[in-house]
Amino acid sequence: MTADDGGFDERAVMADAPPAADLAPVFSLELPPGEVSPVICASPHSGRRYPSELLAAARLDLRQLRRTEDAYVDQLVKGAPARGATLLTAELGRAYVDLNRDPLELDPAMFDGPLPAAAKIHSPRVAAGLGVIPKLSASGREIYGQRLVAREIERRLALAHRPYHAALEQVVQTAVKAHGCALLLDWHSMPSSAARMGGGAAPDVVLGDFHGLSCAPSVIDGIEAFFTRQGYRCQRNQPYAGGYIMERYGRPADGVHALQIELNRSLYLDEARLELTPGFDRLRRDLGGLIAAAVRDWRAMTGA
Repeated sequence: MTADDGGFDERAVMADAPPAADLAPVFSLELPPGEVSPVICASPHSGRRYPSELLAAARLDLRQLRRTEDAYVDQLVKGAPARGATLLTAELGRAYVDLNRDPLELDPAMFDGPLPAAAKIHSPRVAAGLGVIPKLSASGREIYGQRLVAREIERRLALAHRPYHAALEQVVQTAVKAHGCALLLDWHSMPSSAARMGGGAAPDVVLGDFHGLSCAPSVIDGIEAFFTRQGYRCQRNQPYAGGYIMERYGRPADGVHALQIELNRSLYLDEARLELTPGFDRLRRDLGGLIAAAVRDWRAMTGA
């Protein structure tokens, strides 16, 4: 399928990316076998492949690097295409480049050489060590033992960040052209310790609509109602309201509705061992039901 048929053209997206044998492919895109709905499921942080150059430069071992992942979230939503939704998942680990960050969120202390003139060096995420090229791991430890050369910024953006977002932008625009709207469900997972930050019972799910800006209220209401019926505890926008993806793609006035969905890892994962628990099957089944409901009810949810 090519862009000329209104579909996805990976060759065009990857044309400006320099070759790297252990990097390609940098994402996976799967369309439904039948009718394609405007529902798009994306998982930007579940990639499990780590380029040899990153492993050589990192002061942390692979298990420590993997703790930055939204581990196995792509497997939780793998059934999306069979239910009529498009599925886009990252292949590379988040420690290499964070696809949910502005490409200009850069920490000058990480690099030898000049940054782009418009670099957002004072953003809160950069201050936390979590820019587009992360400085810190999930445990708060520095990933690198020395500065990276500044040209590594452009290389990683060209290899991974731009291709992923070009693909996401293309499927969003294809949905808008075909249906008059797009419904982007951006899937993530959160450490159980982060879920408990607010005190009281930890939520199972945090829904982030960028504080009401990235989707119509009926979208977050409908998704929350589904989770609640299945017995999950939900809360909104705390501690996660959404990042760059919600900010960039959530344009409900233009028919593009985007919602970030954070799943408590304790539902399906042994967080210390990074191994799936028996809860994985139940959660995967329930998320399949949610995606099927979104495909069935997208008109009512979006008001299209």
